[in-house]
Amino acid sequence: MDWASAAEIARAVSNGERSAISITEAALARIGRLNPKLNAFTEVVAKRARAKARAVDSARSEGKALGPLAGVPFAVKNLFDVAGLATLAGSKINRDHKPAAHDATLIERLEAAGAVLVGALNMGEYAYDFTGENVHDGASRNPHDPGRMTGGSSGGSAGAVAGGLVPLALGSDTNGSIRVPSSFCGIFGLKPTYGRLSRARTFPFVSSFDHLGPFARSTADLALAYDAMQGADPDDPACAGRPVEPVAPALALRIDGLRIAVAGGYFRKGASPEASEAMAIVAKALGAMREIEIPEAERARSAAYVITATEGAALHLDRLRTRARDFDPAVRDRLIAGAMVPAALVNHAQKFRRWYRAQVLKLFDDVDVILAPATPCTAPKIGQQTFVLDGVEMPLRPNIGIYTQPISFIGLPVVAAPVPLKPLPIAVQIIAAPWREDVALRVAHALEQSGVALAPRPNI
Repeated sequence: MDWASAAEIARAVSNGERSAISITEAALARIGRLNPKLNAFTEVVAKRARAKARAVDSARSEGKALGPLAGVPFAVKNLFDVAGLATLAGSKINRDHKPAAHDATLIERLEAAGAVLVGALNMGEYAYDFTGENVHDGASRNPHDPGRMTGGSSGGSAGAVAGGLVPLALGSDTNGSIRVPSSFCGIFGLKPTYGRLSRARTFPFVSSFDHLGPFARSTADLALAYDAMQGADPDDPACAGRPVEPVAPALALRIDGLRIAVAGGYFRKGASPEASEAMAIVAKALGAMREIEIPEAERARSAAYVITATEGAALHLDRLRTRARDFDPAVRDRLIAGAMVPAALVNHAQKFRRWYRAQVLKLFDDVDVILAPATPCTAPKIGQQTFVLDGVEMPLRPNIGIYTQPISFIGLPVVAAPVPLKPLPIAVQIIAAPWREDVALRVAHALEQSGVALAPRPNI
């Protein structure tokens, strides 16, 4: 069942067609075989995984009801606390930390639903990365072409799912770190509304932007994982009051009445032919004829950069003072620059953020969904430093997130839906109003059912 969906695995385990331990052993074997090619995992917790799988099998033999993710292997970006492991956050410095005493909330919730944690995944250092290239653990590699980037910073998460090592993985998204890897690796990713899913016991980057969310090869699996993780958590103040609002049962609802528009202006500038083609395919499939402009999106990206750099610098200031040489130089230099941004500029960026959020929310009075590219291009080659953006050769690393940053800046829910172009896939963002993950997932599901959005299997 290497390529079975999470839903298929859970059904087979619950029906007794397969044991959770056999599913787990198959996943561990596939990780052992393919991870040397993809460099997705930084740690495999085989002993823990086997113990959890046996517990699931024991519960079934005793006639107990199993959860909706019974026996489903999953893995997490290594900024999630995993009991017994140091929480690396992609860094060298954190390797000196004591092992975590408790799992992150979202791990606890997935395991309560029957899922089996199999390991921790490679990522860009301290999540300040769009490429998936880690100087300490090596680059995570794209299953569609191991010479290409997975995207970052949740590169190992996307590579593990796209490569079939696990059907589900968790990542984080501050400026695009779920949507960019989803696009480059050709899988579905969900960045929920800011505050929807608990971030408790994960290593932060920019607290006012940070989101956690799942990757999967289908919308049904994405919804199953998302539903299992929902719920208020007093350990995360941003996630204190939201009720559980299941979306999986609503995936198949018709989308005929939804008002779907395409983001124009800024979101058309710089797009490669592949990004433009993917947008055209999706818009045609959904009958999205209307184009709207998200006001001041370019300024929003600039303000996001200012807040990211300054909040990130404040978090890492002591490490920068005492262990600067142990950082990835590219990360270190951006953090140092952030520490020197004048307070007046930060204040201006925050004021603009409030204005911008109000303007964008007004758009949802007239539309239910906005479509935008996820990345300006398909996956670049590992080590590539520049690319052509709007006819101009530009630095690659800081510009991969040009279409994602103006959205996460104000915490909107987004599904990245992969369009299986040849030779490499690329994704489209399906953006909804706050707390309407259900709408974004329904649209993604409709695209999947029509064959427009699919996670292609790589040849590995």
